[in-house]
Amino acid sequence: MAKDAKVESKNQTFGGDPTETLVESAPAIEAGNARHWFSRIKVQTRNLSRSTQFVIAAALILGLTMFFVGKLVSARIERAAVQSAAEAGAHYMEAFLEPYVQEMSRDNALAPSSIKSLDGLMGSRSLKRHIVSIKIWRADGTVVYSTDKSITNRKFPMDEIAEALKGKVVTDLEDLSQEENEFERTLNVPLYEIYAPLREFHSGKIIAVGEFYEKAESLEQEINRVRQQVWMVVGAATLAMLILLFFLVWRGDKIIQRQQVALRLRLLEQTRLHVSNAALQRKMTTATQEFSRINELTLRRIGADLHDGPAQLLTLILIRLDDLAENCASVDQESMETIRGAATDALREVRDLSRGLALPEINDLTLLEELQLVAKRHEQRTGTKVELKLGSLPDAATLPLKLCLYRFVQETLNNAYRHARGKGQVVSGNHLNGKLLVTVKDDGPGMAPDALVVDTHGRTRLGLAGLRYRVESLGGQFSIDSSPGKGTSVNAQFKL
Repeated sequence: MAKDAKVESKNQTFGGDPTETLVESAPAIEAGNARHWFSRIKVQTRNLSRSTQFVIAAALILGLTMFFVGKLVSARIERAAVQSAAEAGAHYMEAFLEPYVQEMSRDNALAPSSIKSLDGLMGSRSLKRHIVSIKIWRADGTVVYSTDKSITNRKFPMDEIAEALKGKVVTDLEDLSQEENEFERTLNVPLYEIYAPLREFHSGKIIAVGEFYEKAESLEQEINRVRQQVWMVVGAATLAMLILLFFLVWRGDKIIQRQQVALRLRLLEQTRLHVSNAALQRKMTTATQEFSRINELTLRRIGADLHDGPAQLLTLILIRLDDLAENCASVDQESMETIRGAATDALREVRDLSRGLALPEINDLTLLEELQLVAKRHEQRTGTKVELKLGSLPDAATLPLKLCLYRFVQETLNNAYRHARGKGQVVSGNHLNGKLLVTVKDDGPGMAPDALVVDTHGRTRLGLAGLRYRVESLGGQFSIDSSPGKGTSVNAQFKL
């Protein structure tokens, strides 16, 4: 009750503070300062090494953890030491006090002779070295005996003796704030109070509670010594763990730093190689396009040379044969016709070769017009039908791509005519999602997978190899889908 009264008085004192604005503004100022310091600490922490950051974080977390562990262990040790001393003191005092309280089981009070004997007991010099005050409580909270005679026969709250009435030994160190401890407070020495149940001899019934106050200097010294040992052990263990963790993290940090340096060097080397490869790729693409252009010029030159050379000579031979047949009657007409037929066939083949090698002017043609032109020329030369399935195609394309597509369709249609007799010839083209796909199909006998590389005579298929080289040299993808009896499909795909 005394404690509650003090708490209420404090609340009333501080509850009537009229400076509400200061109370409200101070937290806002403190919060702003806290945010400012937190931001500064955060910026400075980022500049520290990982091992230092870890040590700071580990020191905070481990330090707080070990602090609470140390506090808990110290509190447990202190409580155990006080309780052990209290129980020992309680047994000691029970032997002195219980003989004088046996009459309380009948009269509920102490006889004057018992009080006189207790006063004499408290006058003992050996007892005074340890015990400074004694109280005997009745079960209703009345003090029937006390070294301080001013509180005898007075009734006080029963909070502290309630547990002792249940048979427990209750102790408390340096808690002398109750009203009934006024005498003990005037002694100005550290004390701890002990409440012990006092029992009737023959029945063991609790008939009173004995309270005595023992000097706590030696106990406090022992508790402080043990507390220091506990904190030394906790501090040493914490420091050892921090040093060990710091060493492990520092070593790991050094390994990470070396790996980062090595990785950075590898990345720089990879970047350099990538740039070099990109430059070589550009040079190779340029060289491939230039080679394609030169190759077409060479083919045109060969075609022109065939047209202007062997074709003209064969034409002259045919003219001279006609003159010879008219002027010489004795010439064998059968042999003449044989010579004339051979010369005519040779002239036709040379002209076909010349037309095949010399491409038409396709610079100004779109891809759609180019594919239509190559299909039309194939139809005129072979007398077969070519079906066109052309979707959306880009209007603009580079000359190397146009040359490649023209040769691709021309060669695949020639193969379809040669191997499938021109059956089911289809040229399809489409441009979707930045990819151009051109396909030539036929309904011929098809080919086995191994026949795509080597023919029945063991010779490499130069036409297919040339087509693959043409397509892949421009960054395209070349593929053939064929199986015996199911025709052949040749595909060329370019990323525009």
